Amino acid sequence: MTDQPPSERFKTEMPQIPGVSGPGARPVGNPATKLVTGLLALLLIVFVGARWALRPKHAAPRVAEQQPQIEVPAPAPDPSSLIPHATEANPGIADTIEMAKPWSTKDFFVRNRLTGENIPALLVRLPSGSASQASGYWAFAVKSPYGNCQLEYISDLAKLRGDYGFRGARHPMVGNPCSHTVFDPLKLTNLPGDVWVRGGIVQGSDLRPPLGVDIRIDGKKILAIRAE
Repeated sequence: MTDQPPSERFKTEMPQIPGVSGPGARPVGNPATKLVTGLLALLLIVFVGARWALRPKHAAPRVAEQQPQIEVPAPAPDPSSLIPHATEANPGIADTIEMAKPWSTKDFFVRNRLTGENIPALLVRLPSGSASQASGYWAFAVKSPYGNCQLEYISDLAKLRGDYGFRGARHPMVGNPCSHTVFDPLKLTNLPGDVWVRGGIVQGSDLRPPLGVDIRIDGKKILAIRAE
């Protein structure tokens, strides 16, 4: 027998135990450890995937919503634009057919010769006279001669009695609501200078009848020539 050092002899004679690696041998992996490792890896993947799926998502930029279009109604036409304006080139304000009924009226504008402004006026069909003659009409400026009140044509006789205290009316009158003066379209008044004007005062304190407008008839057209 060859003499060997005790340490070498121990290595040679050391029995091989199943499952225990000898010196220099690669360790054999434990199946349980691999299973646990695999489960941990799977759980990590699931956790990361869940976190990714549940992460707050950035909202896609919203397309700017179009504001609803609000339709603005067209402004109502100026009522004065629908009323005839008598001018030198076109003095027509009405026709004899529409003014055929006695006491019918028509609003119009006529130019003031002194100020150049268009002033409101009223045309009245008188019950006497022919519709084809100027004498069958009375036209006057609506503004009172010496004040800012607007004269009114009153066909309601009850209004004359109630608002003006005038009980003698048998036909429409013209009234001044400020002074309660009443003018009779059928009466004439002689002004200084021997000038006769229509609209005699039957009640009130106004100094004179309304300012008249000269009327002419051209065929079936009624023309407003000039204001007093």
